[in-house]
Amino acid sequence: MSAIFVFLCQTQTMESLIEYSNKLITETETSFTRYMFHRVNWKNRFFGLVGPRGIGKTTMVLQYIKKNLPLHQTLYVTAEDFYFAKNRLLDLADSFVKIGGKYLFIDEIHKYSDWSRELKLIYDYHKSLNVVFTGSSVLDIKKGNADLSRRAIIYSMQGLSFREYLMLFHNILIPEFSLKQILNHEVQTPEIPHPLPLFDDYLKRGYYPFATEDDFNLKLHQVINQTLETDIPTYADMNVATGRKLKQLLAIVAESVPFKPNMSKIAEMLNISRNNIADYLLYMEEAGMIAQLRSKTEGIRALGKVDKIYLDNTNLAFSLAKENQNTGKSRESFFLNQLRVNHEITSSKIADFKIDEIDFEVGGKNKGLKQIKNAEIGFIVKDNLERGYLNTIPLWHFGLMY
Repeated sequence: MSAIFVFLCQTQTMESLIEYSNKLITETETSFTRYMFHRVNWKNRFFGLVGPRGIGKTTMVLQYIKKNLPLHQTLYVTAEDFYFAKNRLLDLADSFVKIGGKYLFIDEIHKYSDWSRELKLIYDYHKSLNVVFTGSSVLDIKKGNADLSRRAIIYSMQGLSFREYLMLFHNILIPEFSLKQILNHEVQTPEIPHPLPLFDDYLKRGYYPFATEDDFNLKLHQVINQTLETDIPTYADMNVATGRKLKQLLAIVAESVPFKPNMSKIAEMLNISRNNIADYLLYMEEAGMIAQLRSKTEGIRALGKVDKIYLDNTNLAFSLAKENQNTGKSRESFFLNQLRVNHEITSSKIADFKIDEIDFEVGGKNKGLKQIKNAEIGFIVKDNLERGYLNTIPLWHFGLMY
């Protein structure tokens, strides 16, 4: 009798998961999709989608299901569900396959303690099951007992570009422009005769899709707190006290960006070991809280020396820095944030940034050519400028690249 009772309970639980999954999928709006929607190869049998909180990973997954997959063969679950307090992920996959399931989507996978090993087993045991998982950017597919790096393809996603903001917030459709097109002054946007007021609004609240809802600043602070107090400490096995140090470290960055990191000084301010600072900064970078600009590397080194630290995006800058916020900080943060999606961007010895052999100096409307006069190929990127000329490019043009 006990075995039958357990089976019936499992069946009822599966039914409730399927019911909730179908409800979410049915209610998902599909009129606007993120840039990654068309970059992901959804036909991969096993892949992950990682990125910071609040940028639309869950919505994009649900949109794909709604547009392309049969509901009766598809299940969306979140690893935060109470179901996983008493049930294993592997058992869920087994039960789902037995009732004809073919497409399993697991959200917030980093909240499941043994995710790496069980995903590996699901991949090995169920050849007919397609598995997609999402998680925080700090998610490391090599962390844990099982190595997924040979099995799982990982896609990394970030927040809205200025171009996506125009579509989502104002229903203005602009095509993507490549870096080459932008530098050649090929950007034509008759749809927005006066882009600067819209660009100013984007810098303050346009990076996160949930800014279309009420209480944006409150929700953004919740994202920050959850990332620093839960996501990173869980991933890095930190205690509560160390989690608080992350918030202090982010406050230091917010007040100082962009700045050259002095590990000893930061360690003294936080009263922690200097050896831990680089790790903490890397966790915060992976989680979408900060951006670290590195020097160009040669040889076998994977990462260059960190030359400057920024807040990850301008919305964080305006939310955290407040009275210390200034236009110059936002200009460089925006440029780095938008260009890194399609290009490797490093520090420049003569200007602010370098992409391949091109040097970029970012500044205000009155910025001169002094910094790039010795550059082989150099451009001035100016804020508060609607149209470009010669080797001077409007800053907002670089928000149209994805």
